[in-house]
Amino acid sequence: MTVFRSAIFAGICIGIAGFGFLADKTLGMFLFIFGLATVVNYKLKLFTGTAGFVQSWRDMADLGIILVGNWVGCFLMALLARCSSMPIQDTAQYLLEGRLALGPWSAGALSIGCGILMTTAVTFARKSRDFGHWVPLLFAVPLFILCGFPHCIADAFYYLACPFPFLADNAFAIIGLYLCLVVGNFIGCNLYRAFIEKP
Repeated sequence: MTVFRSAIFAGICIGIAGFGFLADKTLGMFLFIFGLATVVNYKLKLFTGTAGFVQSWRDMADLGIILVGNWVGCFLMALLARCSSMPIQDTAQYLLEGRLALGPWSAGALSIGCGILMTTAVTFARKSRDFGHWVPLLFAVPLFILCGFPHCIADAFYYLACPFPFLADNAFAIIGLYLCLVVGNFIGCNLYRAFIEKP
């Protein structure tokens, strides 16, 4: 339950960051740093902040719990987004339509880039509190957004913030797309293992 509660709050933090991004994509690209910085400072359980450090089958099981907890946190923030007077739902639908047009395989391949950036950012930020170790995190978040590398937890918030009729009409396509993002992020988070012993 401790892991699950931590994962829920991590999802809430990423949902808040995603809320800001949907409110203003240009400014939100940089404000999104809040989400990952909060996760690292509070040592919360975020899928993309944990996937690159699994060492056992128990860790893999925990990763599944973390993913579900992150979804719950994103769902809570998506409900809050529906109370906003800003066109959050319309922007979320536009983003999801772009992902669907890209297709699950292309979106999944692009999400590998996000995984690489997230594991690198978290690795350096965990090493020390000095500013130099936080630089990769400060650059990684705007970079994955600018490059269009999907982040499976941020995307969970965007999808859940979409109008319900749109979600219902495209449910199977969205599920297939999302699974590819999760797999792509996981591969990217662990790609360093093929090149270096440990981050």
